[in-house]
Amino acid sequence: MEEEDDHRLLESARSGDEQALQDLLQRHQAQIYRFGLRLCHDPEDARDVLQETLLAMARGVRDFRGASSLSTWLYTIARSHCIKKRRRSTFAPVEERSLDTDATLEVSRVADLARGPDEALAGREVEAALERALAALAPGYREVLLLRDVEGLTAPEVAEVLGLGVDAVKSRLHRARVAVRAQLAPVLGTPEGEAAPGACPDVLAIFSRHLEDDLSADACEEMQRHLQGCARCRGTCESLRRSLALCRSAAAGINVPAPVQASVRVALREFLAEHKT
Repeated sequence: MEEEDDHRLLESARSGDEQALQDLLQRHQAQIYRFGLRLCHDPEDARDVLQETLLAMARGVRDFRGASSLSTWLYTIARSHCIKKRRRSTFAPVEERSLDTDATLEVSRVADLARGPDEALAGREVEAALERALAALAPGYREVLLLRDVEGLTAPEVAEVLGLGVDAVKSRLHRARVAVRAQLAPVLGTPEGEAAPGACPDVLAIFSRHLEDDLSADACEEMQRHLQGCARCRGTCESLRRSLALCRSAAAGINVPAPVQASVRVALREFLAEHKT
């Protein structure tokens, strides 16, 4: 349904319908903003990336023919702007800004209203651990994890955005998942139990491959038999599952701040006025 709505709005926007274009931008601004926020690590850079991406979409919408999905196209544009931001700031004074502030802080405050004091503290500790885990990833691994496990693109779509092969995407994805899980496991408190007799397989790699539908039916059955008899490996897989679920749920609460939305609307109005025929 969402893709159908995008297609309908795209067709109208190509024919010059300004309201359809604005509706299209409104539909996709949140995902672009949170992607920019987590990739650039700076709310001001995320605002700039959002504005530049949406204006690039407005400029190119008449030429977009749907060879890829609209989301894939937008993420490709946003990533390009994030890379430019990183390059320009390479020799600039570095100011580390935690995502515990600004937009993410607002998410935490809202969530804290529904928690008791102990739960709120534990929640903030997990959120802070997640931000540290994402920040610790090399950019190439962070991009893959954000696009696949946070934004929900398929591995081929991620490959298209990043200009990589699907196998390379999956290799980076497996490594990124393991690294994030390692950072989060202590604060998630997932019990890992006792190991089964004999050597255990690399359950994290196998489970990650399972998430990408890369395991045969026989391999899945073998894995299930092992997990039934090995509490430690069950706990390990559960901690990875919870880590990825946390990545998705934390991103879902990040919205575009009102001042940023207003700034983007002004820029769009100016663009449309300048290019009105």
